Amino acid sequence: MKKIKDITGVILAGGKSLRYGRNKALVKIDGIPLIERVSSVMSSLFRHLILITNTPDEYSYLTLPMHEDLIKGLGPLGGIFTALTTIRNQAGFFVACDMPYLNRELIHHMVEVRYDFDAVIPRTQEGTEALHALYGKRCLPPIKRLIDSRQYQIFRFFPEVSVRYVDENEIRNFDPQLESFFNINKPDAMKNVDKINYHP
Repeated sequence: MKKIKDITGVILAGGKSLRYGRNKALVKIDGIPLIERVSSVMSSLFRHLILITNTPDEYSYLTLPMHEDLIKGLGPLGGIFTALTTIRNQAGFFVACDMPYLNRELIHHMVEVRYDFDAVIPRTQEGTEALHALYGKRCLPPIKRLIDSRQYQIFRFFPEVSVRYVDENEIRNFDPQLESFFNINKPDAMKNVDKINYHP
């Protein structure tokens, strides 16, 4: 699988991990920090990979290009805004730092079906997966309007852009158990880790 050149991989690690109680990106599964699991998958897929974080010193050992939020305190929307403003490519593929079971084939498929859409977003019975998605630079104007109006929910700009939804049946062709979207928001989530097979 050749590395993707025209889309930048983006890892969002700017959260305060308030629900977890400490930096969840550094929590280890089988001795490997979450951030390293995520960066391993993303670096194998994308020629250009960046990390959005407001604590760059914690991740300097990864030797990845890092950018702090241009506007602090906006949550994930601020990270998306920062990355799209910063990257040279016309689109970025965004994942959260606490997703230990990313699926290379699913991500590659989502990139392949982009065509001329502004965003490619997975959608399951649980809802949209806005932090496992592709966003293009044409999303910037509606994102900026949300920020200016102090509305920070990512999904609010979707009606203003062209979205290619990847629905559940399509996702299951690559990820039958929908493991890609499992994340570690609270310590209790670690109890479910052993139930899922990690595919490095």
